[in-house]
Amino acid sequence: MRFSLGSLAVLLALSTACASGGAAAGATDTPGASRQRQDRNVLTREQLLQTGHNNALEAVRALRSNWLLTKGTDSFNTPTQVQVYLDDNQYGGVDSLRGIATNQIKFIRYYDGVSASARWGLGHGQGVIYVSTAP
Repeated sequence: MRFSLGSLAVLLALSTACASGGAAAGATDTPGASRQRQDRNVLTREQLLQTGHNNALEAVRALRSNWLLTKGTDSFNTPTQVQVYLDDNQYGGVDSLRGIATNQIKFIRYYDGVSASARWGLGHGQGVIYVSTAP
C-alpha cells in the first residue's frame, strides 16, 4: 500500500486534531478560568441565601426536595426516616430543619442511605441531611 506525501500530511493533520480534541473539550473561554462541576449533594451558603427562605426546610424543599423523600421501606417493623445532623450531632427528622435559620448555615450536604449507614451506622438507611454552621 503506497501513500503519497500529500495523503500522509492529511492523515497527520487529522490525527493531531483528534488527539488534541480532549484538551479543547475541557478548555474554558477565559484564560486561567476553571470550571467547577456543581455537586448535587451540596447546597452552599450562597445558594441558600439566594432562595430568600428563612429556614433550612423551606430552602431544601425549594432546591432539593428529593432529599426529603423516603426511598422505599428498609424495615417493616421499624422503618427509618431521613435523619438530620447539625454540626456532627444528631438533630432529628426532616421537620427539625425548620428550626435552623438559613443565615446561620455554611453548607448542607446530603448523604444517601449507603453512605449515611457507612458513616453513622444502622438506622440511617434513608439518608442524612448534614447541616454545617461552622466554617
